[in-house]
Amino acid sequence: MNPQTHQAGFVNIIGKPNVGKSTLMNILVGTPVSIISPKSQTTRHRILGLSNTDDYQIVFSDTPGMLKPQYELHKSMMSFVNLSLEDADIILFVTDLFETDADIEPIITRINKSGIPVLLVINKIDLAKEGQLEKVTEYWTSRIESATVIPISALEKFNTERIMQEILDRLPVHPPFYDKEELTDRPERFFASEIIREKIFKNYKKEIPYSTEVVMEDFKEDTDIIRMRATIFVERNSQKGILIGEKGKMLKKVGIEARQDLEEFFGKKVHLETFVKVEPDWRKNKLKLRKFGYDPS
Repeated sequence: MNPQTHQAGFVNIIGKPNVGKSTLMNILVGTPVSIISPKSQTTRHRILGLSNTDDYQIVFSDTPGMLKPQYELHKSMMSFVNLSLEDADIILFVTDLFETDADIEPIITRINKSGIPVLLVINKIDLAKEGQLEKVTEYWTSRIESATVIPISALEKFNTERIMQEILDRLPVHPPFYDKEELTDRPERFFASEIIREKIFKNYKKEIPYSTEVVMEDFKEDTDIIRMRATIFVERNSQKGILIGEKGKMLKKVGIEARQDLEEFFGKKVHLETFVKVEPDWRKNKLKLRKFGYDPS
Protein backbone atom coordinates (compact mmCIF):
# COMPACT_ATOMS: atom_id res chain seq x y z
CA MET A 1 0.00 0.00 0.00
CA ASN A 2 1.36 3.40 -1.02
CA PRO A 3 0.07 6.08 1.40
CA GLN A 4 0.67 8.74 -1.25
CA THR A 5 -1.75 7.18 -3.74
CA HIS A 6 -4.03 4.89 -1.68
CA GLN A 7 -7.70 5.76 -2.14
CA ALA A 8 -10.44 5.36 0.45
CA GLY A 9 -13.89 6.81 0.97
CA PHE A 10 -17.55 6.32 1.83
CA VAL A 11 -19.87 5.50 -1.07
CA ASN A 12 -23.43 5.65 0.21
CA ILE A 13 -26.27 3.98 -1.69
CA ILE A 14 -29.63 5.69 -1.34
CA GLY A 15 -32.97 5.51 -3.12
CA LYS A 16 -36.62 4.65 -2.64
CA PRO A 17 -37.72 1.18 -1.43
CA ASN A 18 -37.40 -1.78 -3.78
CA VAL A 19 -35.27 -0.16 -6.50
CA GLY A 20 -32.49 -2.74 -6.05
CA LYS A 21 -30.09 -1.02 -3.64
CA SER A 22 -29.28 -4.16 -1.64
CA THR A 23 -28.80 -6.30 -4.76
CA LEU A 24 -26.41 -3.68 -6.13
CA MET A 25 -24.57 -3.44 -2.80
CA ASN A 26 -23.95 -7.19 -2.77
CA ILE A 27 -22.63 -7.09 -6.35
CA LEU A 28 -20.26 -4.19 -5.63
CA VAL A 29 -18.93 -5.73 -2.41
CA GLY A 30 -18.66 -9.15 -4.05
CA THR A 31 -20.50 -11.10 -1.36
CA PRO A 32 -23.99 -10.97 0.21
CA VAL A 33 -24.02 -8.51 3.13
CA SER A 34 -27.54 -7.13 2.63
CA ILE A 35 -30.65 -9.28 2.73
CA ILE A 36 -32.93 -9.19 -0.31
CA SER A 37 -36.62 -9.83 -0.87
CA PRO A 38 -39.18 -8.68 -3.46
CA LYS A 39 -40.97 -6.71 -0.71
CA SER A 40 -40.15 -3.08 -0.05
CA GLN A 41 -38.63 -1.85 3.25
CA THR A 42 -36.61 -5.03 3.72
CA THR A 43 -33.51 -3.07 4.78
CA ARG A 44 -33.96 -1.42 8.20
CA HIS A 45 -30.41 -0.56 9.19
CA ARG A 46 -27.44 1.09 7.57
CA ILE A 47 -25.11 -1.73 6.58
CA LEU A 48 -21.47 -1.22 5.62
CA GLY A 49 -19.68 -3.47 3.14
CA LEU A 50 -16.00 -3.11 2.27
CA SER A 51 -14.33 -3.57 -1.11
CA ASN A 52 -10.57 -3.86 -0.55
CA THR A 53 -7.50 -4.07 -2.77
CA ASP A 54 -3.90 -3.00 -2.19
CA ASP A 55 -4.69 0.32 -3.85
CA TYR A 56 -8.08 1.26 -2.43
CA GLN A 57 -10.81 0.68 0.15
CA ILE A 58 -14.38 1.52 -0.79
CA VAL A 59 -16.74 1.67 2.18
CA PHE A 60 -20.15 0.97 0.67
CA SER A 61 -23.21 1.78 2.73
CA ASP A 62 -26.63 0.25 2.06
CA THR A 63 -29.45 2.32 3.55
CA PRO A 64 -33.18 1.81 4.11
CA GLY A 65 -35.44 2.95 1.30
CA MET A 66 -36.48 6.59 1.49
CA LEU A 67 -40.11 6.94 2.55
CA LYS A 68 -42.58 9.16 4.40
CA PRO A 69 -42.41 7.88 8.02
CA GLN A 70 -45.58 6.34 9.50
CA TYR A 71 -44.05 4.73 12.61
CA GLU A 72 -41.18 5.43 14.99
CA LEU A 73 -39.41 2.56 13.20
CA HIS A 74 -39.67 4.45 9.91
CA LYS A 75 -38.23 7.56 11.57
CA SER A 76 -35.26 5.51 12.77
CA MET A 77 -34.81 4.06 9.28
CA MET A 78 -34.83 7.56 7.78
CA SER A 79 -32.25 8.71 10.32
CA PHE A 80 -29.83 6.22 8.71
CA VAL A 81 -30.54 7.82 5.33
CA ASN A 82 -29.94 11.32 6.70
CA LEU A 83 -26.67 10.21 8.31
CA SER A 84 -25.53 8.76 4.99
CA LEU A 85 -25.91 12.21 3.41
CA GLU A 86 -23.56 13.69 6.00
CA ASP A 87 -20.52 11.41 5.69
CA ALA A 88 -20.61 10.45 2.01
CA ASP A 89 -17.68 11.06 -0.32
CA ILE A 90 -19.81 9.80 -3.21
CA ILE A 91 -23.56 9.21 -3.39
CA LEU A 92 -24.99 6.39 -5.49
CA PHE A 93 -28.57 7.49 -6.08
CA VAL A 94 -30.40 4.38 -7.28
CA THR A 95 -33.75 4.52 -9.00
CA ASP A 96 -35.49 2.41 -11.64
CA LEU A 97 -37.82 2.71 -14.60
CA PHE A 98 -40.93 3.03 -12.46
CA GLU A 99 -40.20 5.30 -9.47
CA THR A 100 -40.74 9.06 -9.21
CA ASP A 101 -39.54 11.67 -6.73
CA ALA A 102 -42.87 11.69 -4.87
CA ASP A 103 -42.41 11.90 -1.07
CA ILE A 104 -38.63 12.40 -1.29
CA GLU A 105 -38.38 15.94 -2.69
CA PRO A 106 -36.77 17.34 0.53
CA ILE A 107 -34.01 14.71 0.42
CA ILE A 108 -33.35 15.42 -3.26
CA THR A 109 -33.01 19.10 -2.41
CA ARG A 110 -30.47 18.21 0.30
CA ILE A 111 -28.50 16.05 -2.14
CA ASN A 112 -28.39 18.81 -4.74
CA LYS A 113 -27.19 21.34 -2.16
CA SER A 114 -24.62 19.01 -0.58
CA GLY A 115 -21.87 19.40 -3.16
CA ILE A 116 -21.21 15.65 -2.91
CA PRO A 117 -20.55 13.90 -6.27
CA VAL A 118 -23.62 11.90 -7.32
CA LEU A 119 -23.74 8.89 -9.60
CA LEU A 120 -27.29 8.51 -10.90
CA VAL A 121 -27.91 4.77 -11.31
CA ILE A 122 -31.04 3.70 -13.21
CA ASN A 123 -31.76 0.04 -12.48
CA LYS A 124 -33.99 -2.63 -14.06
CA ILE A 125 -33.28 -1.58 -17.65
CA ASP A 126 -33.78 -5.23 -18.63
CA LEU A 127 -37.51 -4.42 -18.28
CA ALA A 128 -37.39 -1.30 -20.47
CA LYS A 129 -39.84 -0.81 -23.31
CA GLU A 130 -38.87 1.17 -26.38
CA GLY A 131 -38.07 4.77 -25.47
CA GLN A 132 -38.71 4.23 -21.75
CA LEU A 133 -35.10 4.55 -20.62
CA GLU A 134 -34.69 7.86 -22.43
CA LYS A 135 -37.84 9.28 -20.76
CA VAL A 136 -36.77 8.07 -17.31
CA THR A 137 -33.27 9.48 -17.79
CA GLU A 138 -34.71 12.85 -18.79
CA TYR A 139 -37.02 12.82 -15.76
CA TRP A 140 -34.29 12.11 -13.21
CA THR A 141 -31.60 14.32 -14.71
CA SER A 142 -34.05 17.21 -14.30
CA ARG A 143 -34.23 16.43 -10.59
CA ILE A 144 -30.84 15.08 -9.52
CA GLU A 145 -27.74 17.15 -10.23
CA SER A 146 -25.37 14.48 -11.52
CA ALA A 147 -22.71 14.57 -14.18
CA THR A 148 -22.98 10.83 -14.72
CA VAL A 149 -25.96 8.57 -15.48
CA ILE A 150 -25.36 4.82 -15.36
CA PRO A 151 -28.14 2.54 -16.68
CA ILE A 152 -27.82 -0.96 -15.21
CA SER A 153 -29.56 -4.24 -14.56
CA ALA A 154 -28.46 -5.39 -11.11
CA LEU A 155 -30.40 -8.62 -11.58
CA GLU A 156 -28.39 -9.47 -14.70
CA LYS A 157 -25.21 -7.71 -13.46
CA PHE A 158 -25.25 -5.59 -16.60
CA ASN A 159 -23.03 -2.47 -16.64
CA THR A 160 -22.35 -2.69 -12.89
CA GLU A 161 -18.58 -2.76 -13.49
CA ARG A 162 -18.85 0.78 -14.84
CA ILE A 163 -20.02 1.95 -11.42
CA MET A 164 -16.76 0.77 -9.87
CA GLN A 165 -14.71 2.67 -12.40
CA GLU A 166 -16.73 5.85 -11.91
CA ILE A 167 -16.26 5.52 -8.15
CA LEU A 168 -12.49 5.07 -8.44
CA ASP A 169 -12.31 8.14 -10.68
CA ARG A 170 -13.77 10.18 -7.78
CA LEU A 171 -12.50 8.39 -4.65
CA PRO A 172 -10.27 10.57 -2.42
CA VAL A 173 -6.67 9.74 -1.63
CA HIS A 174 -6.85 8.55 1.96
CA PRO A 175 -5.59 5.72 4.20
CA PRO A 176 -8.03 2.83 4.78
CA PHE A 177 -10.72 3.44 7.39
CA TYR A 178 -11.03 -0.23 8.37
CA ASP A 179 -8.79 -3.27 8.56
CA LYS A 180 -8.28 -4.60 5.04
CA GLU A 181 -9.25 -8.10 6.22
CA GLU A 182 -12.73 -6.92 7.27
CA LEU A 183 -15.82 -7.26 5.11
CA THR A 184 -18.23 -5.19 7.21
CA ASP A 185 -18.53 -3.32 10.48
CA ARG A 186 -21.38 -5.52 11.71
CA PRO A 187 -20.93 -8.52 14.05
CA GLU A 188 -21.68 -12.04 12.89
CA ARG A 189 -24.80 -12.36 15.04
CA PHE A 190 -26.32 -9.34 13.24
CA PHE A 191 -26.06 -11.16 9.90
CA ALA A 192 -27.49 -14.31 11.46
CA SER A 193 -30.55 -12.32 12.57
CA GLU A 194 -30.85 -10.69 9.15
CA ILE A 195 -30.76 -14.03 7.34
CA ILE A 196 -33.65 -15.29 9.50
CA ARG A 197 -35.57 -12.06 8.84
CA GLU A 198 -35.00 -12.48 5.11
CA LYS A 199 -36.74 -15.87 5.25
CA ILE A 200 -39.69 -14.30 7.06
CA PHE A 201 -40.00 -11.70 4.29
CA LYS A 202 -39.95 -14.46 1.68
CA ASN A 203 -42.46 -16.79 3.38
CA TYR A 204 -45.16 -14.47 4.75
CA LYS A 205 -47.52 -11.91 3.28
CA LYS A 206 -49.28 -8.71 4.32
CA GLU A 207 -48.22 -7.21 7.64
CA ILE A 208 -46.32 -10.17 9.08
CA PRO A 209 -42.83 -9.36 7.69
CA TYR A 210 -43.13 -5.71 8.68
CA SER A 211 -44.32 -6.52 12.19
CA THR A 212 -41.46 -8.89 13.04
CA GLU A 213 -38.03 -8.31 14.49
CA VAL A 214 -35.39 -11.00 15.04
CA VAL A 215 -33.09 -10.92 18.06
CA MET A 216 -30.18 -13.33 18.37
CA GLU A 217 -30.32 -14.34 22.03
CA ASP A 218 -27.44 -16.81 21.94
CA PHE A 219 -24.56 -17.32 19.50
CA LYS A 220 -21.89 -19.87 20.47
CA GLU A 221 -19.25 -20.91 17.96
CA ASP A 222 -17.31 -24.14 18.36
CA THR A 223 -14.75 -25.66 16.01
CA ASP A 224 -17.24 -27.43 13.76
CA ILE A 225 -20.64 -25.96 14.68
CA ILE A 226 -22.37 -22.71 15.63
CA ARG A 227 -25.28 -22.94 18.07
CA MET A 228 -27.83 -20.14 17.74
CA ARG A 229 -31.00 -19.28 19.60
CA ALA A 230 -33.16 -16.58 18.06
CA THR A 231 -36.37 -14.91 19.20
CA ILE A 232 -38.78 -13.58 16.61
CA PHE A 233 -40.88 -10.75 18.02
CA VAL A 234 -44.30 -9.84 16.63
CA GLU A 235 -46.82 -7.19 17.65
CA ARG A 236 -49.97 -9.27 18.22
CA ASN A 237 -51.00 -12.77 19.29
CA SER A 238 -52.75 -13.32 15.96
CA GLN A 239 -49.44 -12.68 14.18
CA LYS A 240 -47.72 -15.18 16.46
CA GLY A 241 -50.17 -17.88 15.36
CA ILE A 242 -49.65 -17.10 11.68
CA LEU A 243 -45.87 -17.05 12.08
CA ILE A 244 -45.80 -20.44 13.79
CA GLY A 245 -48.39 -21.98 11.46
CA GLU A 246 -50.42 -25.16 11.87
CA LYS A 247 -48.48 -27.59 14.07
CA GLY A 248 -45.44 -25.33 13.75
CA LYS A 249 -44.99 -26.04 10.03
CA MET A 250 -44.34 -22.45 8.91
CA LEU A 251 -41.81 -21.68 11.63
CA LYS A 252 -40.06 -24.97 10.87
CA LYS A 253 -39.87 -24.02 7.18
CA VAL A 254 -38.31 -20.66 8.04
CA GLY A 255 -35.82 -22.39 10.33
CA ILE A 256 -34.76 -24.94 7.69
CA GLU A 257 -34.29 -22.29 4.98
CA ALA A 258 -32.44 -19.97 7.35
CA ARG A 259 -30.15 -22.75 8.58
CA GLN A 260 -29.18 -23.64 5.00
CA ASP A 261 -28.18 -20.05 4.27
CA LEU A 262 -26.47 -19.65 7.64
CA GLU A 263 -24.31 -22.71 7.00
CA GLU A 264 -23.34 -21.34 3.60
CA PHE A 265 -22.62 -17.90 5.06
CA PHE A 266 -20.50 -19.12 7.98
CA GLY A 267 -18.99 -22.15 6.26
CA LYS A 268 -19.83 -24.62 9.02
CA LYS A 269 -22.70 -26.55 10.60
CA VAL A 270 -25.39 -24.51 12.34
CA HIS A 271 -27.83 -25.60 15.03
CA LEU A 272 -30.69 -23.09 15.08
CA GLU A 273 -33.52 -22.76 17.59
CA THR A 274 -36.27 -20.20 17.01
CA PHE A 275 -38.94 -18.91 19.38
CA VAL A 276 -41.77 -16.44 18.88
CA LYS A 277 -42.81 -13.78 21.41
CA VAL A 278 -45.27 -10.89 21.38
CA GLU A 279 -43.98 -7.35 21.94
CA PRO A 280 -47.07 -5.14 21.47
CA ASP A 281 -46.69 -2.21 19.06
CA TRP A 282 -42.89 -2.31 19.14
CA ARG A 283 -42.63 -0.36 15.86
CA LYS A 284 -44.30 2.67 17.49
CA ASN A 285 -42.44 2.65 20.82
CA LYS A 286 -39.07 4.42 21.11
CA LEU A 287 -37.93 2.45 24.15
CA LYS A 288 -38.71 -0.87 22.50
CA LEU A 289 -36.95 0.22 19.33
CA ARG A 290 -33.81 1.02 21.31
CA LYS A 291 -34.02 -2.44 22.84
CA PHE A 292 -33.94 -3.86 19.31
CA GLY A 293 -30.90 -1.82 18.32
CA TYR A 294 -32.56 1.12 16.61
CA ASP A 295 -31.90 4.74 17.52
CA PRO A 296 -35.15 6.64 17.06
CA SER A 297 -34.89 10.41 17.03
